[in-house]
Amino acid sequence: MIRIFLSTTTFAVGLASAAQAQDASQVIATYADIAAAKYEDSLSTARRLQTAVDALIKSPSAEALQAARSAWIASRVPYQQTEVYRFGNAIVDDWEGRVNAWPLDEGLIDYVDGAYGGPTDENQLAALNVIANPEFTLSGSKIDASNITPALLQGTLHEVDGIEANVATGYHAIEFLLWGQDLNGHGDGAGDRRWSDYASGDACTNGNCERRGQYLVAATELLVSDLGWMAAQWGQDGAARVELTGDERAGLTAILTGMGSLSYGEQAGERMRLGLMLNDPEEEHDCFSDNTHNSHYYDGLGIQSAYLGEYVRVDGSLVSGASLSDLVAAKNPDLDAEMRARLSATMMALGRIKTAAEAGFAYDQMLERGNESGERLIMGGVDALIAQTRSIERVVSELDLDGVAIETSDSLENPSAVFQ
Repeated sequence: MIRIFLSTTTFAVGLASAAQAQDASQVIATYADIAAAKYEDSLSTARRLQTAVDALIKSPSAEALQAARSAWIASRVPYQQTEVYRFGNAIVDDWEGRVNAWPLDEGLIDYVDGAYGGPTDENQLAALNVIANPEFTLSGSKIDASNITPALLQGTLHEVDGIEANVATGYHAIEFLLWGQDLNGHGDGAGDRRWSDYASGDACTNGNCERRGQYLVAATELLVSDLGWMAAQWGQDGAARVELTGDERAGLTAILTGMGSLSYGEQAGERMRLGLMLNDPEEEHDCFSDNTHNSHYYDGLGIQSAYLGEYVRVDGSLVSGASLSDLVAAKNPDLDAEMRARLSATMMALGRIKTAAEAGFAYDQMLERGNESGERLIMGGVDALIAQTRSIERVVSELDLDGVAIETSDSLENPSAVFQ
């Protein structure tokens, strides 16, 4: 009897371990399925942006420019929800700088206000203005930029001289070309580029309209190409999916590393707390368009999505499956309830920022020194993100994952260093 009892117990434990392993594999599969859907949506909305850009260049008008701007904002909704795949997936980190690098020295690309200044010790190319210069010198070599092509932007200009602020491609280069600089400081209003910056002949404003159009078309073409490549990596035989699903513990580690790092060091720290400490509207994530409230909100939604294992696509359909929440609830229902509550609290806090901005209280106004209402809104988001990170850390401990390294930020852990 004792021998039978021990054998049955061992068998039961073995079944439990197998079930948990199966659950983990299903959780990772859902995560990959949702990644594929998010990148596919990012691609489809970028293609709509490309159509709007082509229409603007073909027949410039105020209406065509506004349509391109609206398409850009719509394209950010699915893309921001993919940022949770950073930090834990090397293939995403190695690629992400091509599509979402910020902040950028916009003088590299086009004309800027006189107060912007010229080259700096940190960046000698900060005011290169490639649109106005069909030939220029880089590192002693003459560059032929008579035709602005994707190859020129990606292969020659982007992060040239190893300087991260030399952003020549991606969403934010396109954003600058659609809106122009936001010269309102902490005042009301986003960038206000004129549609005639893309006009022909005597109607052209600020010169080089044809080359400006070339740049916008090339940058948008690159964005579509890059998003198409990443969407393929999450397909059934894609490199990102294969890497993620090869080791279940590594897969869970990747999920939680992305959730924790985006929540804490990146969003709570570098994107929110740092800007508030510096009271600097240039620290907005979408600074030309005043769309930062949406970027923050959809970053948060991406984190929640990764835990709950569900995503609403741009066509309204739902992608869902076995979730990290299911895995945690099976081991510690109270911790799962805590994690869900923290995620909901974060979305409420980010939702307050979004609602206020859409009602006319822009994010750069919230950043102004002495604006107590703005500080409360932003810090509400920061505090909620920090609190949810503490719960993420408890999930990591509950699942006994020792490889999760969550990104940090001086703005959260060593504030005095920000001003040194």
